[in-house]
Amino acid sequence: MQHTGSDPKAGRLLVATPLLGDPNFRRSVVLIVEHEVADGTLGVVLNRPTEVPVGRVLEQWTDLATGPSVVFRGGPVSTDSALALALIPGTDEPIGWRALQGTPALARLGLLDLDTPPRLLEPAIKELRVYAGYAGWSPGQLQAEIDEGAWLVAAAEPGDVFVAEPERLWRSVLRRQQGEAAFLATYPEDPGLN
Repeated sequence: MQHTGSDPKAGRLLVATPLLGDPNFRRSVVLIVEHEVADGTLGVVLNRPTEVPVGRVLEQWTDLATGPSVVFRGGPVSTDSALALALIPGTDEPIGWRALQGTPALARLGLLDLDTPPRLLEPAIKELRVYAGYAGWSPGQLQAEIDEGAWLVAAAEPGDVFVAEPERLWRSVLRRQQGEAAFLATYPEDPGLN
């Protein structure tokens, strides 16, 4: 299957196709946070909310978390650690926040250091989401999976990261793609029942 984007870059989305057998990534949408050809790729799964309220693990960030105010399962690597994405409008570069390199559509999206006192960032943060763990690929691994047809590379839109109904994100991203990729949005949950 042809992927819709070009190569994977920070700020782009990876959309799991039905060919991807790994249950960690079934119908997932991953935002690429870092992509270095020599070092590999790091991303977070955007559409896996847990039942764990942000306040249970990071109480100081509860008031700043975008709804649903739960921790998201960012991926299968380092699940006992948390990272956060935050949208910072304007042009400031507040302490503890680092802009993602990549697409202009997500220009004010960045990684937030959760050890930074929230009161220092509160005036600057428009939206915030916390992830337990992340997705990681060694050099060349992700490109091989894309070439096999396991992932589509797609442009991210500003609303994708902080979508109110994350369970709808996979279909939503696929529907806006061109050609045969858009048809994947209608792929049945269990093709054997079709």
